[in-house]
Amino acid sequence: MVASKTNNVAVWALTPNGQKLAGNIRRKMTGVDVYLSQNISAGQVEHLTFQKLSETLKNKFDRYGGHIFIMSTGIVVRLIAPLIKHKTEDPAVVVVDDGGNHAISLLSGHLGGANELTRQIAATIGARPVITTATDVNQVPAIDLLAKEKNLLIENPAAIKTVNMALLTGNKIMLCDPHNFLKNTLPDAERLTSDELMQHVQKNCQHTDIVDVAYVLVDDLGVDLPVAALILRPASLVAGIGCNRSTEAAEILAHLADVLAKNNLARSSLKGMASIDVKADENGLILAAENLKLPLTFFSKLELNQVKNIENPSEVVEKHVGVKSVCEAAAILATRNGTLVVPKQSTKNVTVAIARINFLSSE
Repeated sequence: MVASKTNNVAVWALTPNGQKLAGNIRRKMTGVDVYLSQNISAGQVEHLTFQKLSETLKNKFDRYGGHIFIMSTGIVVRLIAPLIKHKTEDPAVVVVDDGGNHAISLLSGHLGGANELTRQIAATIGARPVITTATDVNQVPAIDLLAKEKNLLIENPAAIKTVNMALLTGNKIMLCDPHNFLKNTLPDAERLTSDELMQHVQKNCQHTDIVDVAYVLVDDLGVDLPVAALILRPASLVAGIGCNRSTEAAEILAHLADVLAKNNLARSSLKGMASIDVKADENGLILAAENLKLPLTFFSKLELNQVKNIENPSEVVEKHVGVKSVCEAAAILATRNGTLVVPKQSTKNVTVAIARINFLSSE
């Protein structure tokens, strides 16, 4: 079984000078594991050893949030080339020369945090940080970094370059951000409503081509935009779920997907699922949450009955379970008294309601 990635950093060294730098980094930073070649003396550095760097790295690459290689850039490029997947998945990679003169941000500068790690390492060992991402060099904001800071999921990472290029060149940016997540971060962007954004796209764009303008949508609503328009999704929605005993996960997932689609809500904005605690052992519900990689929260009857603004109370549910509502109340509670945007939608075995978190923190 592959271990999940942590925020820890691995430091890799091949030489005695590299061992000294690795020890310095480990003493001054938390969450650092040092890997040293078995051919060098480790001195007092707490460490792990490797016999063949490429083989050990293959097993460890995705288990760390970042890697610091104290060796030549050429070696590192060859080592990591077969392991690179995508800018949204790859860990940060920083290269430090054997003399500790330069710290180079090599991979995942923004989303992976390599640029920030480079600055941190440089300050730690007294090296010069080398950062080559265009937005950093030109001291303009990078949309992927802004998204990361605001906890916005990038639905179509290929569109990042269009927006960052607009930031670099001064081209116009059209922004639809009804909940103000990017407030004050893109001061020159022209703000539009969802309808205005669609009208502008239909008027000015042919198929997938966008010329001299960048589009950014920050919302949990589905909008049919060209592929070059950047879509950022807030973790804003919670699905309250009720189900009959022994309902299969596939049935729960199918109804949830149908509810989201019919109400034009983005699956990628789902933050979690919620239900009543008597369903805590419901295998289908548990498997559905695991399938979507979402946390599943359970509430007691007392908690659910304290929710007042229920649109569709059920006498049947109250008679058999002891609460007036499961899915609506659970969704509202899980969003900390959020807004019910989709009231209870029912099939024979499953009920689903969707609530939205109130975005007070983004105002």
